Amino acid sequence: MKRTGMFIAKCALLSASLSLLTGCVTDIFGPQPNDPRFIPALPEPYSPEPDAPGSIYRANTDAGNLYADLRAYRVGDILKVRLEENTQGSKKSSTDNSKHTTVTVPEPVLFGKNVSWLEQGVDSNTTFKGSGDSDQSNSLTGNISVTVSKVLPNGNLFISGEKWIKINTGREYIRLTGIVRPVDIEPDNSVSSVKVADPRIEYSATGQLADANKEGWLGQFFNSPIWPF
Repeated sequence: MKRTGMFIAKCALLSASLSLLTGCVTDIFGPQPNDPRFIPALPEPYSPEPDAPGSIYRANTDAGNLYADLRAYRVGDILKVRLEENTQGSKKSSTDNSKHTTVTVPEPVLFGKNVSWLEQGVDSNTTFKGSGDSDQSNSLTGNISVTVSKVLPNGNLFISGEKWIKINTGREYIRLTGIVRPVDIEPDNSVSSVKVADPRIEYSATGQLADANKEGWLGQFFNSPIWPF
């Protein structure tokens, strides 16, 4: 029984070590291009239909686009997303609480005599004051072109994509995934990011300048909630 417990403890320690190592590796190398989650989806291959005598129309070609809007609606189609994110939040709270309690025990009587040295009393006074103030805002503007990765059963489009820009010794990137309704796509084949459902937008950078603004892993450990002091 003791050996089983030691084996479980060793496995737990090894798992924790591997998780910590994976996190360290991710922090060191950072995000990389061509992440499988953001690889452009390719359209389905074209399979020509047999010739139909007496007709020049083929249903599986793009001939219909001569009379329709060129908006994204199939897997592999490109869609432009306008980043128009602007949020702001503020919260303030204050608490003031006090309590005072006094308990007096009368002078006890022992064998018909007062015993003053046994007289006792309890006096308690508690005061608590707390306040908090939080203010947070962010803004993100720009454009990113993504591809339709999946057409959902209800006709909505699942989109994903990323954009990498290398500047000097560092690289900036934008990643986006979400769900778009075809009716929200404008005639110029663009959609606002505020109309993207369940969005995941990531804007950051890698390189020397980005690394200089990051705290080292040892400093992160001492500032983390697991550090008891």
